[in-house]
Amino acid sequence: MDSRRPPLVPACHTLPQYVRHWAEAAPDRRAFTFVDHPAPHSRGVHRTLTWRRLDVRVRALAARLAQEAEPGSRVALLCPQGVDYVTGFLGVLAAGMVAVPLYPPGLPGHADRLAGVLADARPAAVVTTSRTRQEVRDFCERVGGYDGGDGGGGGRGRMPVVCVDEVADDEARNARPVEPDAGATAYLQYTSGSTRAPAGVEITHANVVANARQALTAYRVDVRSVTCVGWLPLYHDMGLVLSVAAPVVRGLLSVLMDPAAFLYEPVRWLRLLAAHPRALSAAPNFAYDYCASAVTDAQKADLRLDGVAALINGSEPVRPGTADRFHAAFADQGLAPTTHCPSYGLAEATVFVSAARPGVPLSRFALDRDALAAGKALPARPDDPGAVLLAGCGTPAGQCVRIADPVGRAMLSPGEVGEIWVQGPNVGNGYWNREEESERVFEGGFADAGVGSGQRWLRTGDLGAVVDGQLIVTGRLKDLVIVDGRNHYPQDLEATAQEADPAVRRDRLAAFAVPGVSGERVVVVAEHARTVVLADLDVPGVVRAVRGAVSARHGLRLHDVVLVPPGTVARTSSGKVSRALTRARYLEGAYREIADVGAGGAAQGDATAGHQPSADAAGGGGSPVHAPAERGPAADVSTGGTASVDATADHTSPADAASSTPPAVIPAHGTPPVAPAVNDAARAAG
Repeated sequence: MDSRRPPLVPACHTLPQYVRHWAEAAPDRRAFTFVDHPAPHSRGVHRTLTWRRLDVRVRALAARLAQEAEPGSRVALLCPQGVDYVTGFLGVLAAGMVAVPLYPPGLPGHADRLAGVLADARPAAVVTTSRTRQEVRDFCERVGGYDGGDGGGGGRGRMPVVCVDEVADDEARNARPVEPDAGATAYLQYTSGSTRAPAGVEITHANVVANARQALTAYRVDVRSVTCVGWLPLYHDMGLVLSVAAPVVRGLLSVLMDPAAFLYEPVRWLRLLAAHPRALSAAPNFAYDYCASAVTDAQKADLRLDGVAALINGSEPVRPGTADRFHAAFADQGLAPTTHCPSYGLAEATVFVSAARPGVPLSRFALDRDALAAGKALPARPDDPGAVLLAGCGTPAGQCVRIADPVGRAMLSPGEVGEIWVQGPNVGNGYWNREEESERVFEGGFADAGVGSGQRWLRTGDLGAVVDGQLIVTGRLKDLVIVDGRNHYPQDLEATAQEADPAVRRDRLAAFAVPGVSGERVVVVAEHARTVVLADLDVPGVVRAVRGAVSARHGLRLHDVVLVPPGTVARTSSGKVSRALTRARYLEGAYREIADVGAGGAAQGDATAGHQPSADAAGGGGSPVHAPAERGPAADVSTGGTASVDATADHTSPADAASSTPPAVIPAHGTPPVAPAVNDAARAAG
């Protein structure tokens, strides 16, 4: 009998109900472990909560919150990474309140976003820890106006700040059971803001439970025990679902570490994977490149990775070459290449939408670049210079995915590029306090009355196609660059630019369009590599190399190429490059000022800069996904989770399985080419 296998999973409606169940069924089983690294060379200090202890802490916090706010009130989580964050999140839900997962004010570079989110959410209380209490209070007083708003905080005055670690266990005795309706909002998941201002997605209790189950099914751990290992921040949708919701639903052990600990020493993540049988973990594409380049042979010597169950790659463009480099780097440690699972999703769908399955070789698609620009996913030879290499993101689980003409709202055939639409129990209710935008995004409907009649479809704003039954993500509708009537995917241009010269820092650049006299013009803003010494950098040569590579591969003349210091290209709180904000800063002239300071007044097109901001050393403005990575093959271009898509996973939908066509394979409807419609939609979205 396998003693690691948890008891059968019950059909609960909320995460706190699952916590209560596991506290009764397996009270002494480990639930959450946080591995702290207090010193540079620390191998980790473990702090663990059993299911019994977690239940007590959750009920105690819920009772304490009931003294500060009413059920249905919004409560902001400004906790550092760790078990207190988990307790805080679940305690808010157990109190029948609405959690707003955020981060402490000390996260460099994101104070303005934090202030904006707090102003939008108007929480009635804040949950933090004693270690960060003072900075939280100081921040709330400094930004002003957060006194509970309409959240039921009991009138004006200082907003209550509750420290998780200071709530006594005895308060659990005073907890009054609150059983919120499954359709009630559990938390507001604020989007990363990579293409627009952050908006709070209303995720219900039913949404998060459904998505956790979908993820468990997609990665084939719904009937087998695994250990969830993660360093992704818990305010990030992928970190919250994979490291908290899924383990709670399944009764699994979740092992957490701080993002900064990973960035400082990436082998720490791999050691945790090796230490726990059948580990399941997730990371953005950059993290795999970072490990491949930064982990030394000496560090590899004591690693055994043959027990890893699945490694999810999502949240930013997934590059097949990265998977190849990562698995080549750790093949001698027993890592199977079939563990790599490119995935796609977004906050509006809780997180998981579609994923490749573990145990299956990575699906690669070489597509004709010109045909892709015209809205057709046509095959090409992998060695063709005009080919774009994309990774398949598998199929959905427990939900339906369709490709639609974003203007005419017609369902498109396999191989046609259009907007990705999603329908399932994991799709959120809408955006908090944004009725018009919610209707536009969450109430999509096909023009053909016979297609999905009466169903509510989520319009993701992402472009993709279904090829050989797999979802391929090609880009973000709002980011599409249109020059002379021809579509260019910015991540495609960025991939070419970063391969043009080793001085261009990988995955730290943005390509976007700006208005010109005779139409749109294309600009590339790129960070130079941290290893480059300014005095040795041939800036005009780098600019020429980038211009030449983009011209040769894409037939496109760049209007401007700007080289800036590491940590300068704008990124979201989840670490993805924000093309929209980078474009805005470029138009404001911000990069010209940076270039002038660093390059002694060089022209913007030939600019660079001399210093490296201290925030970059700490992770690029405090971002959890900031690290150097090696350069990949020239034809290796993005797929996977895109721009504002924070994501990963799921597998075959019951509704799809019942249809006459395979899951996610769209039947032909004789629709016209999608390229003109995509052009129109991109212009409207911009």
